Amino acid sequence: MKKASLNLFLIFLFLLSSCSKKMTSAVELSATEKETVYQILKDVSYGSDVEQVMDIYLSQKAKSFGKRNYTIVFLHGGGYYFSDKSQEERYIEPYLKKGLNVVNLNYRLKRGIPLATSDLTNALNFLKANNADYGLNLKNVVVSGFSAGAHIATNVGLAQNNPEYPNKLDDGIQIVGIINFSGPVDGLDVVERIFTEHENEQFKALGLALFPAEGFESKENLAVFEPITYFDPKDPPIFLWHGGLDDQIPVVTFKKFIPLLRNDKDLRIFIPGGKHSPNQEEFENAYIEIFKFLDEL
Repeated sequence: MKKASLNLFLIFLFLLSSCSKKMTSAVELSATEKETVYQILKDVSYGSDVEQVMDIYLSQKAKSFGKRNYTIVFLHGGGYYFSDKSQEERYIEPYLKKGLNVVNLNYRLKRGIPLATSDLTNALNFLKANNADYGLNLKNVVVSGFSAGAHIATNVGLAQNNPEYPNKLDDGIQIVGIINFSGPVDGLDVVERIFTEHENEQFKALGLALFPAEGFESKENLAVFEPITYFDPKDPPIFLWHGGLDDQIPVVTFKKFIPLLRNDKDLRIFIPGGKHSPNQEEFENAYIEIFKFLDEL
């Protein structure tokens, strides 16, 4: 390529990047506009198990965001035991109002953290293999979740560049950001005991099902599924929301993780009086900060 042509090409790339639409300035779609903008594919199977399904929201406006054309992948909470993708749609609604492509993911329940965690990798690899049908930007993936789903998202997001992590993402998939609402980042032994020793029988069953082996899991095996194990300076930026009065994922489990956060990349919102799930005001304020966070990725 001649020098003049190369310079023009570089200028074009710069202009394209600088003209990318910002999340914070994008006008929200009305309910009627959403119906015309989105093609919704319900219960797309990404594996042989009945629980391995996802809803894919394909937006005609996604490409208008340029370098901020993110593919948002959300995972619900429920302690790896309850709930499904239809129960926490409020977490994907703000992205849909912006016009982003969104994947709302189910994963296998009641069979332990390891199996459930592998399903995020399974789903992303499925999307890559079949992306001719979807046209998603899989080099610009933001993984997000609440509680157990946030734990999965954070673990996979931080471990993607670690050669020792067992579940590998296929080439052409890049997680560029992580959004964690009340998901464990450390201290899975603490979380396991909270549920296993809970007075509520359903919560106790949840605790016993976190790992398939009988008795409490060893710290060595727990470490494979603790995001703090994989945290390094090259990891994607993290948005972390947690409450000081969370009785399921207590503040003590964040104690070692918080000092590792990078001032120039990561964002933490700590609500001293917050519980496990954000109330509506906390939720709305969090998404104001999330879209600022996404603008800076």
